[in-house]
Amino acid sequence: MRIEPFGVEIWMNEWETRCAHNLAETCVESLTVAGLLEICGQNANDLSALMPIRLGYGAIPGSERLRAAIAATHERQTPENIVVTHGTIGANMLVHRALVERGDRVISIVPTYQQHHSIPASIGADVRLLHLRPEHGWLPDLDALRELATPGTQLIALTNPNNPTGALIPREMLEQIAAIARQAGAWVLCDEVYRGLDQEGSGTTTSMADLYEKGISTCGMSKAYALAGLRLGWVVAPPEVIEAVMIQRDYDTISVGVLDDHLATLALENRDRILSRSRRITRGNLDILSDWIRREPRLGFVRPRSGTTALVKVDSPLDSRAFCIALLKETGVMFTPGSAMGMEGYVRIGFANAPQALQQGLPLVSRFLSGMGA
Repeated sequence: MRIEPFGVEIWMNEWETRCAHNLAETCVESLTVAGLLEICGQNANDLSALMPIRLGYGAIPGSERLRAAIAATHERQTPENIVVTHGTIGANMLVHRALVERGDRVISIVPTYQQHHSIPASIGADVRLLHLRPEHGWLPDLDALRELATPGTQLIALTNPNNPTGALIPREMLEQIAAIARQAGAWVLCDEVYRGLDQEGSGTTTSMADLYEKGISTCGMSKAYALAGLRLGWVVAPPEVIEAVMIQRDYDTISVGVLDDHLATLALENRDRILSRSRRITRGNLDILSDWIRREPRLGFVRPRSGTTALVKVDSPLDSRAFCIALLKETGVMFTPGSAMGMEGYVRIGFANAPQALQQGLPLVSRFLSGMGA
């Protein structure tokens, strides 16, 4: 099977251990085990709960307790509608493999996480791209979606909140997308790994799995929950999709680690506290980033409404990759070039690290920009 190289992951693998200020990071500042226990009202003594855990495979679809904790993040789901996976990246891969066959029409809203068009393309699907535009606030053009969603369309794939723009599709628009999919008979796969990080209100938008009878939601512990090291995600979907995903999953994952399952359960049972911390970081940091961009004449963006990343337009004589490499070598600051996600002329900036990362890194970028030629 031939598949396109994963642009963002290749970039991260090449540079993230070689930078001084990682402003390409997309996860909320990671928690330590001690930090997780503290947020959950526990301490090191509570690690004794790990001692009796038998280090076998554990419950193959994920423990009942964990799947119940995941179900509690939704409006109308039960543990039977959930299977636990190796990260959200594993969840997305399994859904595409379970539902998409050669010749199927798949619509991917871009820019997005590359999985959602490269995997179905590698299967031989008829992949159609719906391009988001800044003048629309990086929200999908529903008339264009209707044109693409011909009868028999198999899957519509999107990320909400969006990676890399930070756009947030509101409930009303999600319902309209569901109506378009319903008319075409399509499944909707919504990658919701940034769910819980909205800049306003409660912080959590509605999940596609709760809105549409053929809606599928994927999520995980990496971004909003600041626990990427657990490598734990999940699929929320109707029973027939869960069954198909489980068949695929038997060939690669079998199960997730029982310690990961335990710690993820603890985090999700205390999700309000963890998400409160995450929103405090992302909301404060976006204010810092927005104020800085307003002062930089070479930069511009549509302010994100959710998530941990901003897609920033750069006025530069260099292409985005050359710009990011020059910036990194001169200042130690790492951004992600737009070319890694099909968005030349832009860079993706992460704003979910500790505030000091922005406070130290952005002034260095300012000096770099001031020294650039016309």
